[in-house]
Amino acid sequence: MKKTKRLVLLAMLTAVAMILSYVESLLPSVGIPGVKMGLANIAVIFALFRFGWKEAAALSLVRVVLVSLLFGSVGAMLYSLAGAVLSLAVMALLRRIDRFSTVGISVAGGVAHNAGQILMAMLILQTKQLLGYLPVLAVSGIAGGVLTGLAAALLIRRIPEF
Repeated sequence: MKKTKRLVLLAMLTAVAMILSYVESLLPSVGIPGVKMGLANIAVIFALFRFGWKEAAALSLVRVVLVSLLFGSVGAMLYSLAGAVLSLAVMALLRRIDRFSTVGISVAGGVAHNAGQILMAMLILQTKQLLGYLPVLAVSGIAGGVLTGLAAALLIRRIPEF
């Protein structure tokens, strides 16, 4: 694939991820702090499978920074970055092993994202007590990971290779 076409497709995926992040922010809260579906992860997983981990990392990092600057705060960006980096590292490793389904990779990424956010909060607040919240967020990561993984798997199957 030509570099220009690749760049345009990644820019489009980044825009889709940003839109999904924004749409998710408009959805009503489930009442549990930190619990979200992670809709933008659909675009990240798609990029991971179609382009590779470097492109998925670029998409994820650009999305986190832009969404935080446009719709959030710099403080929230720290939590999002921690979650995105750990999530992508886990998903890229599992993708490389090549024994996990799209849904399995997404679930692992969802749980890792929440763990990354807890770790960042522990660093900022200087307390280990936040580890007690990890099981709640792990369940959320599993549920969101299944949903986003199914959506990403469907797109990977239905959208032809570029």
